[in-house]
Amino acid sequence: MRFEVSEQVSKQARHPHELFLINLITNHIMIFIIVLGLARTYPWGLLVTPVLSLMILAYLLYRAKRSLRIDDWYVMCHWQLCAKRSKFFIGMLIILGLVITGVLISVGGDVSQLKPGHYAASGVAMFPTLLIVLILIVMESDAVHKAKIGELPDWLVKKYPHPDGQIESSESS
Repeated sequence: MRFEVSEQVSKQARHPHELFLINLITNHIMIFIIVLGLARTYPWGLLVTPVLSLMILAYLLYRAKRSLRIDDWYVMCHWQLCAKRSKFFIGMLIILGLVITGVLISVGGDVSQLKPGHYAASGVAMFPTLLIVLILIVMESDAVHKAKIGELPDWLVKKYPHPDGQIESSESS
């Protein structure tokens, strides 16, 4: 559904999506590649990406919960959309972390004992996460655009109805 929103409200609604995109692009692509290059020398440095990501995702979830009380309805809806995607991504990171932890446990925590099969298992676990990162980049880029033009998904409007019970503009997208 499309709504008439001011430029200020539109800018506030874009904020959660832009922050999530910064996490996905800067942290999960750029920083991860840098840290991956240093992994042979500093293997525990690979924890930088998930730790930084979980901090940003925790902020997004905290702010989305706070948004229910303090933000304009349209802005709050965009925070909730971002929170839903953040929860999904946290689930993916947890699954990846469990697989990598399992690999580390299998060698007794000694990274020097890792064999090619261990790297392969970790790589197979990492592939879905990287694929989800790319999909979320596309989805969040679209959400930034939709926040700018005043659009919300129909399911989100049904889940969080307008407080006045009115629809400002009911054009379906």
